[in-house]
Amino acid sequence: MKTIDELLAEGVAGKRVFVRADLNVPLSGTTITDDGRIRAVQPTVAKLAEAGARVVVASHLGRPKGAPDPAFSLAPAAARLGELLGADVAFATDTVGESARATVAALADGQVAVIENLRFNAGETSKDDAERGAFADQLAELADLYVGDGFGAVHRKHASVYDLPARLPHAAGYLIATEVGVLKKLTSDVKRPYAVVLGGAKVSDKLGVIDHLLERADRILIGGGMAYTFLKAQGHEVGSSLLQEDQIPVVREYLERAKAKGVEFVLPVDVVVSAEFPDLKAKAPTHPETVPADAIPAGQMGLDNGPETNKLYASKLADAATVFWNGPMGVFEHPDYADGTRAVAQALLDSPAFTVVGGGDSAAAVRILGFDENKFGHISTGGGASLEYLEGKTLPGLAALEN
Repeated sequence: MKTIDELLAEGVAGKRVFVRADLNVPLSGTTITDDGRIRAVQPTVAKLAEAGARVVVASHLGRPKGAPDPAFSLAPAAARLGELLGADVAFATDTVGESARATVAALADGQVAVIENLRFNAGETSKDDAERGAFADQLAELADLYVGDGFGAVHRKHASVYDLPARLPHAAGYLIATEVGVLKKLTSDVKRPYAVVLGGAKVSDKLGVIDHLLERADRILIGGGMAYTFLKAQGHEVGSSLLQEDQIPVVREYLERAKAKGVEFVLPVDVVVSAEFPDLKAKAPTHPETVPADAIPAGQMGLDNGPETNKLYASKLADAATVFWNGPMGVFEHPDYADGTRAVAQALLDSPAFTVVGGGDSAAAVRILGFDENKFGHISTGGGASLEYLEGKTLPGLAALEN
């Protein structure tokens, strides 16, 4: 995989460099609530601009249905990127139309532009190779070189991620190089004990990575909504907690495999419950109750790990040499149900291990709960991409850069 430093050594001054970033940030109206992904790509954009490139930044945001939708405009992200760069960033109001062509043509050496949300064009995400290729052809007309730095999208076979690099000389940006380097530490020559913490809502989202990690991890700690399918598989009642009944046979098989292989599976021993899901906007007190994990009352739903589970999980991470964490332990957006997620984050900070926060809601939780993200070994910008890499899958965006 060619690096951006190699590209810079060859000279980029005066050349149009298309940077496929991941500016898919959470928005409240037009206000960015977490700018982590923009800050992550800023070093690549800044270095190219300093070298005299005419930088064209492109990304998706949200899931518009192949047509313009103001709710998913990249305008706020472009403005924030300009603030981080300390320079004006031009913004094109379309992807490959008149505005994009004019905006790119007006760039001087060292200037930066952001084009509108790539998913406003149906060709970006099309499963039809010809349609996707046609959009990639149009994007290629805007640039001379390609730099892939949107790690959060490399598991997608999309036009700007997979097809465009084949049409232009290409290299990996600093963020992708860092992400891949970190993930290699989790898949080869891993320092042990290797502990994995998995949370989030659905166990079905994590089956592939659990299957893969049963051959590699020493301990797997389960929390979040997915924990209740595991508890049910052990024969416990889970009240009205989130449950995927159809996944129980697979979960039972995984528990049996873990026991046979000597992989320690750690499940909650107590949970915080409530009769209703909390209002995440009002954040009003809900007066939750803590109960044993094997005695969740009917009509009550588990929404977080309890204090004894928090102590247990901290003890299981204390002597680890490598820790990977993906997925919150509860509804961390509400203060009554944030303690489990907070406890895992703190345990990672307290551990001497090399710690990796695997993107997505886990990365957001670290920032929302006020932790210093620089104290973790690495915080990934791509939850889905990280998981698929750990599953051993070929990621289209990385394969395209390696070609």
